[in-house]
Amino acid sequence: MPKDGIRPEDQPLMTALYRRARARLRQQRKGRRTDDGVPKLAGGPARLLHELQVHQVELEMQNAELHEARDRLEALLEKYTDLYDFAPVGHFSLDESGRITEVNLTGAALLGVERSRLVNQLLPRFVAPASRPDFLAFLKRVFAGTGKQVCEALLLKPDAAVFWGSIHGTAANAVNSPQRWCRVALSDTTSLKEAEEAQRRAEVLADSNQKLRQEVIRREKVEESLKQSEQHQSQLLEESRRMQEQLRHLSRQVLQAQEEERKRISRELHDVIAQVLMGISVRLATLKQQAAVNTKGFTRNIAHTQRLVEASVDIVHRFARELRPSMLDDLGLIPALHSYLKEFAKRTGLRVSLKAFTSGKIEALDNAGSTALYRVAQEALNNVARHAHASRVDASILKLPNALRLEIKDDGKSFELKRVLHARKRQHLGLLGMRERVEMVGGTFTVNSAPNHGTTIQAQIPLRSNGRRPGGRKTRP
Repeated sequence: MPKDGIRPEDQPLMTALYRRARARLRQQRKGRRTDDGVPKLAGGPARLLHELQVHQVELEMQNAELHEARDRLEALLEKYTDLYDFAPVGHFSLDESGRITEVNLTGAALLGVERSRLVNQLLPRFVAPASRPDFLAFLKRVFAGTGKQVCEALLLKPDAAVFWGSIHGTAANAVNSPQRWCRVALSDTTSLKEAEEAQRRAEVLADSNQKLRQEVIRREKVEESLKQSEQHQSQLLEESRRMQEQLRHLSRQVLQAQEEERKRISRELHDVIAQVLMGISVRLATLKQQAAVNTKGFTRNIAHTQRLVEASVDIVHRFARELRPSMLDDLGLIPALHSYLKEFAKRTGLRVSLKAFTSGKIEALDNAGSTALYRVAQEALNNVARHAHASRVDASILKLPNALRLEIKDDGKSFELKRVLHARKRQHLGLLGMRERVEMVGGTFTVNSAPNHGTTIQAQIPLRSNGRRPGGRKTRP
């Protein structure tokens, strides 16, 4: 039966073992048994012998079970060793400083160091400097006990080879020891990184190829558009050359007209003003002599000299009006045109009329518009006096809802409009100048000339709206 000195928790096991030993001894012995299984022997020695035999059987059974447990433990240890040392990832046991206390063969192979030499070395020494701060922060999180932690780092081998590693770590508690440690699993993810990099490059290449295809499609469309526009290029170039030729001829004619105008003004000043002033000087010298000798005709000569001075002033005023009439700035367009037409009729002998269909002063017409219409009227009347051989000129100003129209009509001879406007010699600078002046302020200029109907010139300029002249497409005759 069970002996004393056995732990209470082991008592059931020992009792069961004792019963099994008695059962085995009963099978071995063929003798007679008492009711309780004890052989019928007299006295205490027989009983003691029986107990010793049972205990011997019990020891044999315990020894067999120990051998069996040992065999199982050896098998488990072999399996554990195979699983630990030859696992597909490296297993490390680290203390709080990152020192390696245990490592499997795979971990040693990953770092390229023998396991015996790897123990007690610091794992952060095998981490590349660029990844070391992340790895140390990873260890700090692991020992903080916040659960499983993951880190990616670039690791170094003694032969300077590098590889990317995926590191998983969890904190562990030492048995019967206050020292803290953790378990770390390391796997080589270099191929995965290379595959990801290759995938990224493939995606970049695919994106680049897509952009290239789109660019090819765009360029094909552009090329198609260029091909379609080639048939218009010759016309555009011809139009451009024609416009450049017009501008060159117009510039030359403007310079020539300016020079002719300067020559006329110089001749007028020399032939008229200079002669009148010379006459005044001679008259004053004569008056000086007559004042000392004869005073009878003195008053008459003074009056004649005054008339010469007045004539000189009138000529100067006429030059000033031709250059820039002050009345245009002071009183406006209509009074300035009335004054000019009156002087023009007096100078040429033509019958001239001006009708203004407006309501008072044209306040919506700015200075540039007034100047353009005045110059158009001035140039048109000069053309009538030079070329039209007309007897009558009618001018009218009509205020439209959003524009002001000037119309000048004569009863003289007509001309072929297309030939005049597009002639290569560009001798008719007046029409071109009038058209450019009107279009420069956003207006339209038209000319109509027909046999037995004379010539009609219309210049229409838009009025300002809220202080600004509305824009619009220019219309050429």
